[in-house]
Amino acid sequence: MDTFADRFDGGCKWREAAIEEAQEGRWVRDAVERQVIKDIGAATNPLHGGRMAPFTEDSWHVRIGRIANWAGVLRLAARSGGWVLQPVAGRIPSKPAGMTELLSGIYAVGEQGETWMRQLSKGELPPEDEIAKAEGFLTGPGSVEDLELFFYD
Repeated sequence: MDTFADRFDGGCKWREAAIEEAQEGRWVRDAVERQVIKDIGAATNPLHGGRMAPFTEDSWHVRIGRIANWAGVLRLAARSGGWVLQPVAGRIPSKPAGMTELLSGIYAVGEQGETWMRQLSKGELPPEDEIAKAEGFLTGPGSVEDLELFFYD
């Protein structure tokens, strides 16, 4: 079984691989990919009011729900474009990296949010530092929330 650290590290590597391919011009997004990324941004609006992560003043349900939302949105995005989400923990992204690798990397963190939500419903609190890392990965300057800024096409 993979750990949050495995998922997080893999998620970062896969996301970065796709962004690097795009910035180096080896992956040029098509119209569908550009629209899907815009739709992901709209569907995952964190409603943080400009606050910076971690969102310690929010309840556990809100914080974890904000992370878990990404998983469902990314599953729908992958289905809409015919991309198949891949496990990222301990794996190297394919070359050239593209939309599958990008979505899979982000999904690894969102899916962890779903796991935390199930644990929370049983009264188990997730580690605060892991929640904060996931929030920072998804929200704020340089995060997935700013994904559109990483593409030059």
